[in-house]
Amino acid sequence: MDRTLKALSLILSYPTSELQRVMPEIGGVLAADPRLTAAARRALRPLVEALTTRDIYEVQETFVMLFDRSRTLSLNLFEHVHGESRDRGGAMVSLVETYRAGGFDPVTSELPDHLPVLLEFLATRPTAEAREVLADAAHIFEALNARLNRRQSPYGAVFASLLQLAGVKADAAAVAEMLALPDDDPTDLEALDQVWEESEVRFGPDPNAGCPQVRDMLANMDVPINPAPHAAE
Repeated sequence: MDRTLKALSLILSYPTSELQRVMPEIGGVLAADPRLTAAARRALRPLVEALTTRDIYEVQETFVMLFDRSRTLSLNLFEHVHGESRDRGGAMVSLVETYRAGGFDPVTSELPDHLPVLLEFLATRPTAEAREVLADAAHIFEALNARLNRRQSPYGAVFASLLQLAGVKADAAAVAEMLALPDDDPTDLEALDQVWEESEVRFGPDPNAGCPQVRDMLANMDVPINPAPHAAE
């Protein structure tokens, strides 16, 4: 088990009282990982402290405003790759099959491409394989980091850490394309309703649907392992 990926999976999950209770341990795991630079570990401290000490309803509201009401900050990775196109359904099916092949059965209501779920899975995989998958999403992490930094959110440090664990530099053109999209205003409910009024995601039968980048990512996760622990809800 890669304890750092597990810790980052938890820290990106919806805040609960249970999460608050284990935040000191999570902070200790992150502070001790030599793969992260000293600057990266320091940057994570404000988020760890906020999730540990702030009122639970405040941190929950902050989380919802950032990740649930802002499509450009979505934690569902395929949202940034496919949007609501039919290709997303095929990629989702492939990811579910990959989880099953790895003995991973996430117990959660979240979609399979939800980043905390993916990180929970990668925490059980060989280091080189996990790094390669993280590298495929490097441009998404870089864009989310930039957007969160614009909002002066300490959550940006999580995505900066994921970039370091990936060990690559994000493709500048791909990042620029993502950042060219206007930021959502989570307080403008009418505009948000219009954004989300699109066709539902259809889980098509073709496991090879989707962009080559996603197919390549999934191809690297085919070796079965012993059953992994269930993902945190």
